[in-house]
Amino acid sequence: VQLQASGGGLVQAGGSLRLSCAVSGRTRRGYAISWFRQGPGKDREFVVAINWDGVSTWYANSVKGRFTISRDNAKNTVYLQMNSLKSDDTAAYYCAADINRELVTTRPTYWGLGTLVTVSS
Repeated sequence: VQLQASGGGLVQAGGSLRLSCAVSGRTRRGYAISWFRQGPGKDREFVVAINWDGVSTWYANSVKGRFTISRDNAKNTVYLQMNSLKSDDTAAYYCAADINRELVTTRPTYWGLGTLVTVSS
């Protein structure tokens, strides 16, 4: 499984960004996808998860109401729409995948490289 995150960049506080995670690899069923992030000097933390068909989602309290995860399985892509960004959202964002669990909030099986989001205040 290969995961490629993109869409990071520099944005002012209060602004928006949309991250994408392109998923490739062969499987008989879809992947659960999650986003994690690691800010400067911080541990990596869970942000949001979506199950394989997009019906179920789970958000960290810190992003609930501001971030929205969605997926387009026809394009093998998961999106993270981030609105009302704060300086605390500055981090490298990683997408991750798993095929054995419904919603993955810890220890996913597969990791992609990160995309950097910087929010200026």
